[in-house]
Formats: sequence, structure tokens, C-alpha cells
Amino acid sequence: MMKPRYHVAVIGAGLVGSAAALALARAGLRVALIEPRAAAAPDAASPPHPNPLPQAGEGANAMPKPDQWDTRVYAISPGSEALLEDLGAWGRLDASRVQAVHRMDVRGDAKGELLLDAYAAGVPRLASILEGSRLQHALWQALHAQDNVEVVCPAEVSDIAWNNPRSLITLGSGAALEAELIVGADGAASLTRQRAGIEAKAEPYRQSGVVANFETEKPHRGTAFQWFRPFEPGCVDIVAYLPLPGNRMSLVWSTATEHAQALLGMDEQAFCAQAEQAGGARLGSLRLVTRPAAFPLRLMQTDSPVRAGCVLVGDAAHGVHPLAGQGVNLGFGDVAALADVLAQRGRAGCGDLVLLERYARRRAEPVARMQLLTDTLWRLFGRDERLFALARNSGMSALNKLGPAKAALVHEAFFN
Repeated sequence: MMKPRYHVAVIGAGLVGSAAALALARAGLRVALIEPRAAAAPDAASPPHPNPLPQAGEGANAMPKPDQWDTRVYAISPGSEALLEDLGAWGRLDASRVQAVHRMDVRGDAKGELLLDAYAAGVPRLASILEGSRLQHALWQALHAQDNVEVVCPAEVSDIAWNNPRSLITLGSGAALEAELIVGADGAASLTRQRAGIEAKAEPYRQSGVVANFETEKPHRGTAFQWFRPFEPGCVDIVAYLPLPGNRMSLVWSTATEHAQALLGMDEQAFCAQAEQAGGARLGSLRLVTRPAAFPLRLMQTDSPVRAGCVLVGDAAHGVHPLAGQGVNLGFGDVAALADVLAQRGRAGCGDLVLLERYARRRAEPVARMQLLTDTLWRLFGRDERLFALARNSGMSALNKLGPAKAALVHEAFFN
């Protein structure tokens, strides 16, 4: 029996994988999207995964419950928003669950401050905050409206045999399919990366990101807040309040892993008190909306995200500290670049190494730049010597007084 053949097989149907399958299909390619997680029933209780998959078929049209909120939210840059709009996903979102960020208020650990304003920079907004499951749902709907994408779910990949011009993917069920290009969008512990023999260098930050959503006493007025706070010698806490629709906000607290576990072990009242104190009571008293969760933080780099017949995107290809909120946006940048390169492939096969190296060169600089920025900031604020404290806070405050420089920073951070 002849095995089904595709131009591209995308492994992993999270936000970046779903967007990759959709973008490549809209570029005219026949795509298989393989995902091990079972789709959630439309009326299922909130699942443990931060991006549950909607049910295929009619269930994909059922919106998530309006009275439930995701623990995990994302700051979507205007550049990523434009991509999602082009893919037909952004317009499927419930606008009442999307919060525009108009200002960012960043505070150092010794009176340093940096205020970024969309109006002053001449842009409509700095970012949009939304729940992961809402965006996953919109992408899933768009996928099921796309004729040349076959969603294979749930399906575990048991083996990959790399061949030219097509590689063979064997599933746990024994079924198999062939593809010219395999896109690994299967996260930081990527099986695709391992099977392709692409080495990754991971450097743990010895921190975890604690996330939870709250109702707030005071309005946030579309402002995102961030504080750098010394926790112990050689370690800095980075606390962010991300605005959500209404008087709600999402906490992202990067802290030592031991402290993160202690926070998760607190009762609701104690945890709210800690979250209020970490933010200097900027939004008044807090009431917990979602249970807190934590995830480990690390810097992850590869020498190259490609090999013949394989390309890595999103967390499978790179990892950054979340202090700039740009992890998922780097993944969407991968998607846009890959779709553009493959659309201009001419007679080359989708898995042609020369073609894929063109993609790798295009993504190398923006990924390295964001990794360098976030890693340098983390290390700079992790030094507790007086000279370092003076330098970082003085530099932050000096930049705050330079309007053109701040506008350039906004365009570099949010629009590229």
C-alpha cells in the first residue's frame, strides 16, 4: 500500500506548529500536522496543558467557556498579529478577551525607571495580551477551514527515517507517511531535534516562571508593569503584571526555583499577599482567578536549526528568558520566514539543504539578538555589587529621557 505523501509534515500542533502548518498550506503546500495530544471535548473541564486542542470537526467551532481563564497568557507583538491576521486566525478571536498594551512601566532595583508609550512612539499599541487556549482555538478553526492540511491527532511519532527526496515518519499505530520536509515544532524537549541529530546547548537559569491571573482592585489602564527585584545575592526576581480585559492582570514572576515551589505551596490568601507585595500594591488588592503554575527557565541554543529534510521552529529551535515576553513571537517569526523561503523555492524540493540554510541565515540574527538582550539583562540585574546596581539603574533612567531612542527601542522590540 502506497504511503501518503506530503510536501511538509509538521510535528507538534501548539501555537507555533499550528501557525506553521497553516502558513505553509496557504503557500500552496500539502501539509500533514501531527500531534500526540488528544483533542479536548468542547465541554471538557480545563485541561492541564496550557494550550488544549479543540475537538476536530464540529467541536472546533465551539468557543472555550467564557467564565474560564487560562493560566498561561501571551504578549503578541504587532508583527506576530499581522501574521496571524494573514493566516485567518486573528479575526476569529473574541475581541473581548484581547487586551491591548499601550504603555510599559519598567522599574529597576535602585530607582531606575523606563516608561514606554505607544502613542509617543507613533504606534497603535505595544502588544496584545491574550490567553493561549483562545489563540490555539482560533488557529485550529483556521486549520480545519484549510483543504490542504491533514491533521493527524492523536498520533505519536515513533521513528523518523531521513531520506532524499522524502523522509519517512512512522507513527505509534504503525501507520507511516512521507514528506519532503519535516518541521519540528514539538517544544524544548523536541524529539524531532533529537532524531535529526541537531545538538542543543541548554543553560538553566536556576529559575522558574510562576504564572497566575488575578482580579485587581485598581484599573491597569492598558499598562504592563515590570519590576527587577533582588531576591538573594546573585539572584534577581523579575515580576511582571500583564493587563487582561477588565480589572484583571496576569502575573509572570521569574524567581529561584526553590522560591517558586514555596509560592505554589501557599494557600490562596498568602499567595495573593505575596503577589501584591511583589508589585508594590500597584494595582491594589488582588483576588486569584486561576491557580498558579510554574515552568523552568533556560537559555537554549543550537548551532543550526536545519539539516537536509528538517527544520526546527519555536521552542524546538531556541529558548529565551521570558523577561521580554518574546518567546512565542520568535516562533511566529520563524513561521513567517520559513513560509516565505519555501514559497520562493522555485524547482528545489522543500527539504533542500541549500534552501533551508537560506532560512537559517535569515533567522540567525533576530534570534541571537533577542537571546543576547534577555540573557544580558538577566545577568546584569543578577549582580549585586554596588557599581553594577548604579550602572544598570542609571542607564535605564538615562534611556527614559531620550524620546527618539525609546521610540527606536519600541520598533526594534515589538515590530521586528
